[in-house]
Amino acid sequence: MFLLPRGLTWRLILALTFLVALVEVVFTYLNVRSQERQLLAEMITGADQLSRSITSATWQTMMADQPEATYRIIETIGEKQGIESIRIFNKEGRVTYSTDPHAPRQVDKRAEACFLCHAREEPLVRIDVPSRARIYGGPHGRRLAMVTPIYNEPSCSNAACHAHPVERTVLGVLDIALDLDRVDHELAGIQGRAALMTVIQIVLIGLLIALFIRHWVGNPIRRLIAGTKAVSDMDLDQRIDVRSGCELGELGEAFDHMRLRLRTALEELNELNRSLEEKVEQRSRQLSHTQQKLIQSDRMASLGQLAASVAHEINNPVSGVLNFSMLMQRILKEDGIPPERVAEFQRYLQTVSDETARVGRIVSDLLSFSRRSAPQRALADVNRIVEHTIPLIAHKLQLGSVALELSLGPGIPELLCDRAQIQQVVINLVMNAGEAVQSGGQVMLRTRLASDGGAVILEVEDSGSGIPEEYRSKIFDPFFSTKEEGKGVGLGLAVVYGIIDAHGGSITVESAVGRGTIFTVQLPLGPDVGEAVLCEGATDPEAGSPPGGAVSSGNEPSEGRRPDDLGGGALGGKA
Repeated sequence: MFLLPRGLTWRLILALTFLVALVEVVFTYLNVRSQERQLLAEMITGADQLSRSITSATWQTMMADQPEATYRIIETIGEKQGIESIRIFNKEGRVTYSTDPHAPRQVDKRAEACFLCHAREEPLVRIDVPSRARIYGGPHGRRLAMVTPIYNEPSCSNAACHAHPVERTVLGVLDIALDLDRVDHELAGIQGRAALMTVIQIVLIGLLIALFIRHWVGNPIRRLIAGTKAVSDMDLDQRIDVRSGCELGELGEAFDHMRLRLRTALEELNELNRSLEEKVEQRSRQLSHTQQKLIQSDRMASLGQLAASVAHEINNPVSGVLNFSMLMQRILKEDGIPPERVAEFQRYLQTVSDETARVGRIVSDLLSFSRRSAPQRALADVNRIVEHTIPLIAHKLQLGSVALELSLGPGIPELLCDRAQIQQVVINLVMNAGEAVQSGGQVMLRTRLASDGGAVILEVEDSGSGIPEEYRSKIFDPFFSTKEEGKGVGLGLAVVYGIIDAHGGSITVESAVGRGTIFTVQLPLGPDVGEAVLCEGATDPEAGSPPGGAVSSGNEPSEGRRPDDLGGGALGGKA
């Protein structure tokens, strides 16, 4: 399948060359046909003159009724080069003489030579020269035949030798056949020269077309393409130079103007970007400075809140100690304590002891929250940790008439954890749940393996009154508590959150007012639990007392921190 070139230049060259070739071929054909008709017209004229010359040359012999002399003249003329044959036949079509001895003696009137005159009932008498000529093909090439009527002139019709009637106009017909080999040879030469000249002209014109189109169209288009590619590659310093006085030059100037405007816009955009970057950097420095100030202010505010909370919590028992100490000083006399006031003095002394112990618990909780020690991990069984922890707090739950239900899942693998800290998590969650329910309430503690097998789940559920909506976002904040005055400082859940976060786990809460609360702790097992090595100095809960925290005093403290991103519930509205 023929495919046109993709380039516009070559398409224009081929299209124009084709049009020029078509026009050249048409004009060459018309020119050759015109020369052929001209040559044939000259041959016809020459044949007519030859016919008239023969009739003139034989006029005397025919008038003298000397047919032999007439035939000799005709035969002599017929031997000339280019004459094929000469015939004379009468009106009836019978050949009276022919230079060709093999020619038929009778002429068919329906043939082309006779049909022009005998096509009607009355034969034509006067026929123009072109109509009396005919061209036909023979065994040796084309031939030109010319028929010339022999008229009955007055000198013939009045002659005494063989007078013809005056009404007889035509006495016979002289038929001359000429050889067209020379004409055909000349026509072939004309056609060959015309074809050669046509080809040469087409080639020369095609070359000129290609030269001019490549110069006036191809080169500008290539420069335009190179310029637009440079613009597309953001090379805006390369000038689009199209030197042409036509529309292509105007197009090149428009593209170059577009390039300049685009370069200007890009420079302005870069300058704007640099300005924006400088402003952003400046604002970033200002924001960083402001952020540091805010962090410092927040730290100072947190420190102030911590100091205020600690001062408030410690001030209450210290005030009580001071008041009861003053009362005890009033009771105490120089000779000792009056017997009737010994019981009162002992009661005051017990109150001083209780308030002093309360201060100790507050300080212990504060130390547990503030310490940042990393967990000392070792392989441990969560179910065994729970089993060894519950007896330590069972008596407190029994005093509050709280029923504890255990549901320990089977087949839970050991995990890397700090046993003392996990034990403190269990103590804090269970004790908070026990404080959240009323007498006769129930606390449920469940353990199980996560559905994906990658973590251990510890759940503590109570049947308390639930957590109000306004408290759920604050229950893990340090020093937030809904307990009565003197019941705690609000560090228990903050300590629990810090321990769980240090173990890479998570703690969530679900609560509904009037229906209770569920705390869910998730501790990851880790990828290589089976190859873990016991850490040095890990505390074994089976060998010692439980760790302290928000519900115990005088025990091992653990890490805790304030969670800033975890919202959600509390234990029965108390934390």
